[in-house]
Amino acid sequence: MHYNTMLTRSLDKAKEAYKKRDSGASRKAHNREHTEADEEHTQGQGRYIKSLVYGGLDGIITTFAVVAGVAGAALSPGIVLILGFANLIADGLSMAIGDYLSTRAEQEYSRAERERELWEVNYYPEGEKQEMVELYVDKGLDQVDAETIVDILSKNDKAWVDIMMVEELGLVDDDVSPVKNALITFVSFLVFGFIPVVAYVIARFIPGMENTFLLAGVLTGATLFLLGALKVRVTGMSWWKSGLEMFTLGGITAGAAYGIGVLLSGLA
Repeated sequence: MHYNTMLTRSLDKAKEAYKKRDSGASRKAHNREHTEADEEHTQGQGRYIKSLVYGGLDGIITTFAVVAGVAGAALSPGIVLILGFANLIADGLSMAIGDYLSTRAEQEYSRAERERELWEVNYYPEGEKQEMVELYVDKGLDQVDAETIVDILSKNDKAWVDIMMVEELGLVDDDVSPVKNALITFVSFLVFGFIPVVAYVIARFIPGMENTFLLAGVLTGATLFLLGALKVRVTGMSWWKSGLEMFTLGGITAGAAYGIGVLLSGLA
């Protein structure tokens, strides 16, 4: 369920105006004439960015943790490649399957709740109206105003149920494809998770190459910062703060894995 195609605003420009606290830009964003296709294109891009970003972050952090652990234990570069690629495939599939199942479960739950709300609207509308009145009164509306709003909304069953889904249950319908979501997560995990091991792949073709772990760390750190900056499309944070945060968290993870490798190196 997406209402943005019916709005007369540009959502991206409205968000940008808010970040800058630019009231003039906000007015322009809300009065912009645009086509439905433009808005749907924006929705399509934003709908899967969460899976792209978080799949990539999980891929690069977990794989570099493996690389750091092996490096800390002073094991051979071949071990890095074996464990690194095993982690890419196994964890990538695990994340994708989990993403698919969780997305499908959320959608099935939302559909079941919508059917229940529709049934209640049809067979016991008085009870549903009273629930909505109580919800609005709890939010601070006057009893009379709440009853007026509910009387108006209850004239349209779809609008009534849509609002009940949000206000009563905190659910918003989403037509994200579970399969596409899972594929984006898997591909993102593979692509970004490959970065920590790429230095070791290069080293296989350049005998005597030194500082392989350092190169892997530099590539991983730069990519973590870029992914953190891209994460602002989901979180709305400052891009450099988000990038620095992700770089720091990745460094802590890698440091912990490296330390464990050093401590347990005698077992290898």
